[in-house]
Amino acid sequence: MRAVVQRVTSARSTPGGEIGRGLVVLLGVARGDESTDAAALAWKIARLRIFEGDDGRFDRSLLDTGGEALVVSQFTLIADTRRGTRPSFSDAARPEHAEPVYERFCSELRVLGVPVVTGVFGARMAVELVNDGPVTIVVP
Repeated sequence: MRAVVQRVTSARSTPGGEIGRGLVVLLGVARGDESTDAAALAWKIARLRIFEGDDGRFDRSLLDTGGEALVVSQFTLIADTRRGTRPSFSDAARPEHAEPVYERFCSELRVLGVPVVTGVFGARMAVELVNDGPVTIVVP
């Protein structure tokens, strides 16, 4: 499982919904990823200290700031580009396996108290965001 996390002042997915201050989480599910992996990743991202405290340091998390999360499934994060110029997606989980893992990730964020908006799993989407900082973190 791989996530690209972007700190934003606002974001939206069409189709899907929109958020204010918080995180956009682009989530790729690989073959072999399980719901327990999703729960652990949600725990980590909810607590990832990438928001500035009063002293300007990255000391606050999504939970600390009361921010929202826009979670978008993105199998292309699992691309293998080591050979040639056409990415291979053979390591990405099949949709019937990936969707429940994706849903578990979103559910775990909600259980932790994070307001979650999602894109539409498997749909072609337009994602717009205002990256704050910019701050972009890859979480393996």
